[in-house]
Amino acid sequence: MAEWSGFYPCTCIAVDAQAYGGNNDRRQSEIQHDLPRILSRAARGTGLDRSQWHIQPKGDEELAVHPMDGTEPRLVDDFVRHLVSELRQYNGLRVPTARMRLRAAIHHGPVELADNGFAGTTVVTTARLLSSRHLYDALAAKADADLALLLSDDVYRSTVVGGHTTLSAADFRSVTVREKEYEAAAWLQVPGHEVPGPGPGGGLTTAQPQPSADGEPGGDSVVRHDYRGEQISVNNFTAPVDLRGGVVGFGSAGG
Repeated sequence: MAEWSGFYPCTCIAVDAQAYGGNNDRRQSEIQHDLPRILSRAARGTGLDRSQWHIQPKGDEELAVHPMDGTEPRLVDDFVRHLVSELRQYNGLRVPTARMRLRAAIHHGPVELADNGFAGTTVVTTARLLSSRHLYDALAAKADADLALLLSDDVYRSTVVGGHTTLSAADFRSVTVREKEYEAAAWLQVPGHEVPGPGPGGGLTTAQPQPSADGEPGGDSVVRHDYRGEQISVNNFTAPVDLRGGVVGFGSAGG
């Protein structure tokens, strides 16, 4: 297991089992037994070695921290995908009341190995994301979903927007997380499902795009999903086409 001293750039991934407290003693014990094994199988399927992660277990929760080593896009993309697959297999063998459904959050920043766990605002931020009402509301809105995930804005922009994953902006919804002293934008995903919109009373608060420096809506930091049908040219092919040596171009909404 890699060791470091002082504050070091790290990735934090936290998970928590939904509705754990409503289970009886035997089911709680089963969840504590099965959760780390599900996470380990998902990591192995991704080609990641969890023995190199610093893990802080807490009953139905787990916080894993490891120095940033270039695997963060695989955590956001491949690991989450394998985790959903493991949960699907696990829950497929159980009655609905015995399903394991997880809330998860990923953030990165400086972390220090401390005497009683981890120190630093990065860890606190990860905990605030994990406690967000948005994750609870997403699982409530999607009863057949096994996982709801929040990425911090920094992680989302460095992995998804940066083009380092197979994910797209359409897989996420921008939300504002307000937990205790923490307030910031984050990105909600319910893998395999359309992300639910804002609920009554602001259950999922959608962050509003900010204008760019020239006053136009949707500056460089805003991902846009709109398109204009009159600006799209469509070519239909009725037979196989050999595009070797050819160039295929894609335009933007603004031309």
